[in-house]
Amino acid sequence: MTKTRDILDEDEKIDVLLACRPVYNRGQDVAAIQLLLEQNGGDQGASLSDLEHSSPVILGTYASLFQNGRVEAVPSFLRVSEEVVLAPQLTALPKKQYILEIPGDLLLTSDLVERLRGLARRGYRLALADYDPDDHELDVLLDVVHIVKVNTRQLDRDGVRRAAERLRRHGVEMLADRLDDRGAFRHCVELGFDYYQGDFLRAPEPVKGKKIAGNKLLLLQLLSELHSPDASPARLEEIAIKDAQLTWRILRTVNSAAMGLRREVNSISHAIALLGLDEIRRWANLFLVEGAPEKPEALTRDMLVRGRMCEALSELCDRANPVDHFIVGLLSQLDALLDIGMPELMEQVPLSQDVKAALLERAGGLGEILTEVEAYQAGRFDALRLLGDRRYYEVAYRHSVAWARQVQQAMSPD
Repeated sequence: MTKTRDILDEDEKIDVLLACRPVYNRGQDVAAIQLLLEQNGGDQGASLSDLEHSSPVILGTYASLFQNGRVEAVPSFLRVSEEVVLAPQLTALPKKQYILEIPGDLLLTSDLVERLRGLARRGYRLALADYDPDDHELDVLLDVVHIVKVNTRQLDRDGVRRAAERLRRHGVEMLADRLDDRGAFRHCVELGFDYYQGDFLRAPEPVKGKKIAGNKLLLLQLLSELHSPDASPARLEEIAIKDAQLTWRILRTVNSAAMGLRREVNSISHAIALLGLDEIRRWANLFLVEGAPEKPEALTRDMLVRGRMCEALSELCDRANPVDHFIVGLLSQLDALLDIGMPELMEQVPLSQDVKAALLERAGGLGEILTEVEAYQAGRFDALRLLGDRRYYEVAYRHSVAWARQVQQAMSPD
């Protein structure tokens, strides 16, 4: 494979750290993305400089994703500062691609409110963040904005209910923000919210005694053999051909554009000869984390991004065994995908002790890289420590998002 640093050196660097988090609809498809930008003066929203440097990247990479069998463009929530709202240059910002998010603690002067009314009349979509049903000063915006975000961490269940009832009367779309588990998500679905944001998909609901089932058992046999020092192409092929569909899908995937091969692979042993055991190990893990029918594609996408970014950072930091970093990142949310607690899961999956320690305790060098990537994905940019040139974080993340989209297309049965 081409070295990660060579790939990332070819990409344009921007001076803003930028990550994105999904905004879901009721079916848990991604309806939009929330942009997380590094702010020097606190969480006051994007500046004009931020927009100038990051907009091509946002529209070119982050706002495009693969779901429901096709690549879709989705709008981006962009928290904006007062400077951006009042700037005359804002008219150049694409109206269909951005939803301008107004912080709930912004000082509402008459000039600012009138400016927001003017933006809404000109076709800009506006969202109000951190809505509090007891803060009546915000009422002036409820007939101006299109979407209102309710921070479910700041309000108790009764407060969330009162917010939903009040917002429904104003006819705005409602977004439940900061949902930490699926119980909170289900409660907000019952209340009639339109959109949902938070870590609820990453939170497992473990079923005690649940085992990995289906063709994933065969993949575990394959992984176990791949971890054996005596692994051979013939033995691996013998395991894989027990499931003809699995063999076909592995070959279909490694022949895809995501691999960049110049010659067709026609058998598992042929794939091993061309790619090596580490690459086959990578793809066996990819099929292990392939989404269950009841799980949204967004979870698999997030796992792919995390795995590839862990691998990229490990190479940028000159760490040994980049494929182990990939596997740690990829499997770090396997408990949420399978609804099996991580300790119980580690008893079923054949992995090295170093990998298991990273997944269970974020321990060792593998855990250090995983922690760094988790911080980046969450927008905790002040916690980043490993790279001297911080611009490589965004490039590695951007590359990982694009790679995940390619892989999802390659793994799609359609």
